[in-house]
Amino acid sequence: MDLHLLFHSVLMHVSAAMIILIYLPLSIPVKLFMWAFVKPFRKEDLRGKVVLITGASSGIGEELAYQYAEKGACLALVARRKQALDLVANAGVWSICRFDEVTDITAFTKLMDVNFWGSVYPTYYALPHLKASKGKLIVSSSIAGTVGPARTSFYNATKAAQLKFYETLRSELGSEVGVTILTPRFVESEITKGKVIQKGGEVAVDEEARDAQIGVFPVGHVETLCKVALDAIRKGNWYVTWPSLYRPVPLVALLTPEVFDWQFKALYNAKEGTRPLSQRMLEATGAKRLFPPSLRHHPGIKTEKSDFSEYASSNV
Repeated sequence: MDLHLLFHSVLMHVSAAMIILIYLPLSIPVKLFMWAFVKPFRKEDLRGKVVLITGASSGIGEELAYQYAEKGACLALVARRKQALDLVANAGVWSICRFDEVTDITAFTKLMDVNFWGSVYPTYYALPHLKASKGKLIVSSSIAGTVGPARTSFYNATKAAQLKFYETLRSELGSEVGVTILTPRFVESEITKGKVIQKGGEVAVDEEARDAQIGVFPVGHVETLCKVALDAIRKGNWYVTWPSLYRPVPLVALLTPEVFDWQFKALYNAKEGTRPLSQRMLEATGAKRLFPPSLRHHPGIKTEKSDFSEYASSNV
């Protein structure tokens, strides 16, 4: 092995050992002290603050708008369609299918347009103003960016790209602009109402595919998520993972990735013509009765294929 590579290999292993043996034992009590006694008394006063929310007609964007308004913030709301703002209709989509089942791969570029570029473009143009005002960036991502369940490969990839982009941006900005990343699991929205891009690229409501993907996992109320998120944002937290039971997920994925690989294979892989285990568990336990009432399909969900192309073009 080249001496230069050998030196860096030894250095990395020594650094990792020092982090585990010295930094972690010392930092955990400090973090706990900050969490319990300092951050609760350092919440940002939002009265008179200007808050720009993109996707304000969507579940999380809409609810954050309400809660920021309650705190006295001045809001600027952005959405694809004026009608969506007027009707407070949710917007959003994912894809639920195996990669080898896709018949029109070009249709799935829209997911990147929405989930990645739909965040990056407004960030690019807002950044000079955020630097000048010592503002904050709040990013609505997903725990799927850390661990990706089977049958949602495109969605997982877009959220992973989004997550890593904003983690890198946080490092670049330092203390100039705060960055808080929301990484929830299932939350009530058009996505959990079953709006998906299907194998051929068309946008449709498929509640059966939704049920199979969610299975017995809980679907959170968006109002609760946004209350938790706003509290964390005001404290300057880096991440908001909700429900809290998912907080260990990144660490488990790092230390034992095979655990999630086994779980996703067991839950979502099924032979042709049979239902996946996740769907059979949902039906056997009756857990669907615990879904929020808002998950029932309603006419406000747009399902035309043009819905995505219009949105993508508006971000270019």
